[in-house]
Amino acid sequence: MTIVNRILTASRKVLRLPSRSLATTQAMFIKPGAFVKIAQSTSSLRNVTMLTERKPFSPDFFFRQLFDEKSWTYTYLLADINSKEAILIDPVLQQAKRDAQLMQELGLKLTYALNTHMHADHITGTGYLKQLLPGTVSAISEASGAKADKHLKDNEVVQFGRFEVRALCTPGHTNGCMTFVVEEQGIAFTGDTLLIRGCGRTDFQEGNSRSLYKSVHEKIFTLPDNFRLFPAHDYKGNMETTVAEEKLYNPRLTKDIDAFVEIMENLNLPYPTMIDQAVPANRECGLYDIPKE
Repeated sequence: MTIVNRILTASRKVLRLPSRSLATTQAMFIKPGAFVKIAQSTSSLRNVTMLTERKPFSPDFFFRQLFDEKSWTYTYLLADINSKEAILIDPVLQQAKRDAQLMQELGLKLTYALNTHMHADHITGTGYLKQLLPGTVSAISEASGAKADKHLKDNEVVQFGRFEVRALCTPGHTNGCMTFVVEEQGIAFTGDTLLIRGCGRTDFQEGNSRSLYKSVHEKIFTLPDNFRLFPAHDYKGNMETTVAEEKLYNPRLTKDIDAFVEIMENLNLPYPTMIDQAVPANRECGLYDIPKE
């Protein structure tokens, strides 16, 4: 009898199992096809757990996700509602006036304009925001090679009001990539290191696939599973993800490191259209090509 025939014969039998072995049903008997239902039930329970353990924002924490439609870039506004101190993460030059106006409308004071890395697909708005909102401090990783008022080291903390952003060095997409974590709120801003069901490319700007893999697995995937993750970009309409989701469903980073490197080496992506303009500009903290009034 072939292996296939044995399996088919066994599946036609009714299996009797102790009730304590089944967490998802109270039935004493399992009929053909029931194993599939049990697997589906277990998967559903896992997904429900992932979705219900979300950490709520504290009442005095303000969060706003903004978008630049040309570069598909997300900019994030975080603020202390009581002190009115705020930070922006990954502002875009063409949206600097929008961001400054929003600050004024909400009565917020922009203390820091942070960049997760030296971008190649848009020019940062930090330089222009420093002119529009005097007193703004620009900040980026010290490994980025970009000019800024403040260069951040691994695990360095940026304060706004009573809240803290912890900067984690997560190189791989570029040498100077950082992930910004607000632990009290259960959120992290991953830049281009980790995207929703993807990751940043590693074929330019000192990119290194092995470094990116280690950054994600050692710095991001070690955060609590229910932490919400916000990337610098998304091209499919997604806005956020979680550590648990990406550990389960990221098609690249769920592979072993060698398989991941092979995937990244064979993406065959086109040359970035903005890189020759954006990178030189972003080395100067966005002071290049500021719009005329």
